[in-house]
Parts: sequence; C-alpha cells; structure tokens
Amino acid sequence: MSQKLKLYKERREFFMDPNFALAEGVVAVSEEVTPDLLFEAYSFGIFPWPHNEKDPVLWFCPEKRAVLEFDRLHIASSLAKAQRRAGWQFTMDREFATVVERCASAKRPDQAGTWIIERMKHAYLQLFRQGYAHSVECWNGDQLIGGLYGVYVGGVFSAESMFYEKPNASKLCLLHLIGYLQKRGMSWLDIQMLTPHMKRMGAHEVSRSLFLKMLEAAKREARPWL
Repeated sequence: MSQKLKLYKERREFFMDPNFALAEGVVAVSEEVTPDLLFEAYSFGIFPWPHNEKDPVLWFCPEKRAVLEFDRLHIASSLAKAQRRAGWQFTMDREFATVVERCASAKRPDQAGTWIIERMKHAYLQLFRQGYAHSVECWNGDQLIGGLYGVYVGGVFSAESMFYEKPNASKLCLLHLIGYLQKRGMSWLDIQMLTPHMKRMGAHEVSRSLFLKMLEAAKREARPWL
C-alpha cells in the first residue's frame, strides 16, 4: 500500500459541520455513495446508513457515539479460552470483497434486511482499492469462517460490520484488529452504534462533541495503515 495516501481530508466540501447535525443525527442525504463522499465523511466523524436500495442514502453523526477504548476492553473467560485453543489463522485485507458480501448476507435477528446495499458494496470496494477500507479474516484451514471490515481514516478505525460461521470467529477477528491497532499506537476504535455484544466487551457511548474531539486528537497522531 502506498505511504503517500492522504490520512484524512482537511476541509469539508460536501457535508455540513457534524456539530450541527439535524434530528436523529442526520448530516446529509445523497442519491449516490462515492469514495470521495466516504473519505470526507469519515474524516469528520460521519457515516452512511442507507435503509434500502431505492431510497436516498442518509449520512449520520449521532448525538451518542459508541466507541471501544482498549483500556476498557473486557475479554470473557470463554472468549479467552477460544482464543488460546481455536488454532485458527487470521489475515488482513486478503478477502475484502468476500467479507463484505458475507456481512451483507448474514442473518441478524434484530434486522429485516441489510444496510450493505449494492451501492455501498461498490463504494467500499473502491475505497479498499484506494487503501482506506480494510478487512480481517478468520480461517479454519482454507475455510473462511469469520470476518469484519471497516474504514481507517484520520487515525481512527471505524468498524462497519462482522460475520461468523463458527462461534467466536468474528469476536476473535475483532481482537486481532485491536492487537494490530495497539501496535500502531492507537487506543480506541469507533463502533458507531452500541450493541449488547459490544457493550459486554467494554464499549460505551460518548457524546457527539466528545467523539469529534477524540477524532481531532487522533488526526494529530495519525499514521499510515501499514
């Protein structure tokens, strides 16, 4: 990957100031999703959340933002045991497109469909090719059994989605990612929305204003992905 990538966009061109987000955290509405829109959005703490294939895409910076600070990470004893005993292998950026597809098709009891619509898949794949989106893969031999993907811009990794075929596979991908980020000097990641699963791992919510301050601090220390 090129070391000459821009680490983040310094000025907003497409989006309003997220400090002044509208009701429910909406910052903008667009018909399309492009790599340029994604790059600017993540540079300023904004993320897309489309609801279906037909409607315009909504872009959010919610009043409450979920983050996982690594010094608050809680690893359950069962997960720690799985980490020691699983014998699975982990890779990064090896099967990005496949991970996105598997995340999109994963069954989620609390959701009727998926927000990872075709427009999103295409845009994230382009962002991956530009060096800003990344995946973690979990393998049992040559079988892909879990994965996650997200975006790294401005010194912050924003986790987007995960899938698993074997228990704990996606959680172990997350631990692998956290280990990588820690080695790069990072101390937290953005998970956007707080879920019970992530809350049990130590994630919590911060205010929009605090999140944006954390992002600005991360930008000052930002370094290339590799």
